[in-house]
Amino acid sequence: MRPMMCHVIRPVMRGSRCGRGAAALLLAGAVAGLAAAPAQAQEYRYWSFWEGKAGSGGSWTYATEGPATLRPADGAVAGFRFTVSSGSAKAGTPRTVPDFTAICRTTPAKPGSKRIGVALDFGTAADAPAGEQPPPARTACAQVPEDASAGDALAAVAKPLRYDANALLCAIAGYPRSGCAEQVSNGSKDGAQQSPGTSAASGTSPAADSGGSGGPSAGLLGGIAAVVVLGAAGVWQARRRRG
Repeated sequence: MRPMMCHVIRPVMRGSRCGRGAAALLLAGAVAGLAAAPAQAQEYRYWSFWEGKAGSGGSWTYATEGPATLRPADGAVAGFRFTVSSGSAKAGTPRTVPDFTAICRTTPAKPGSKRIGVALDFGTAADAPAGEQPPPARTACAQVPEDASAGDALAAVAKPLRYDANALLCAIAGYPRSGCAEQVSNGSKDGAQQSPGTSAASGTSPAADSGGSGGPSAGLLGGIAAVVVLGAAGVWQARRRRG
């Protein structure tokens, strides 16, 4: 089963006619799928999404919200790392210190806009798809409207972005040239891949938006599935009350 990287797909809201029973069935399916997960998690090659934490030296925390919905305040730093891993706990963090002052020192503040530091880490040669060499890591200061998301900031400084048919973010600044969240065969980082998993629309594949990604482990997958199902049920109930 392909891990759900919930913050890598541009969110598309669709109306739902599912009731509580359907939601319960979906949740039960998610729990059953988690229970049936293999002992050794499968690895994937993908873009992960991180939030910079201020403080002495700075550090990164794996984002729990997608770039499309996360709206950082002025002075925040968003990080993106191309990695191979089976879960968020094993995903490589950006190797650049999230230092907003250093990243945006030459970009003066402007009324009606905010500045977001963006750190891009294209990963290691071992993580690169076959035949590709990762570009050097770099940073950029995105000056965007006050209500802009982290995804908007990424799009402002790291084009071209590439998406697949399910709106899954596949490439940042043109890297990698091809492929999208491939399943790495037998944990090997040599470009080999097995047959693709289910689509993002089914709720079991990598998901994100204009920017990030993630690679949740089996435990996180189950939690995310439950959140998606319960969230859908809540939307349905709210619409029912309004109707």
